[in-house]
Amino acid sequence: MRDGITDALGALAPHLRRTLTWDQGKELALHHQITANTGTRVYFCDAHSPWQARQQREHERFATRLLPKGTDLSNISPEELQRVADELNDRPRKTLGWARPAD
Repeated sequence: MRDGITDALGALAPHLRRTLTWDQGKELALHHQITANTGTRVYFCDAHSPWQARQQREHERFATRLLPKGTDLSNISPEELQRVADELNDRPRKTLGWARPAD
């Protein structure tokens, strides 16, 4: 996970990788290394504070429609994963007044 996130963040323009907010979970146990490698500060939602993780949970629900739970990601090409990431990142956000993050 650390290497995948580090690679993905490294491909972004610096102004797009200043921070990363993550829900609670062991996936980012090595978050200090991500920060050291990319300069991206990692923040975690407080436990039992679902309003902090709402946007992430909406992303997870949408991503699960594109890649059903239990999908073996090792069988999916990098191009397909990029297509899914692009689709997730091109969705309008209520928190942005229905603009897309790229806007």
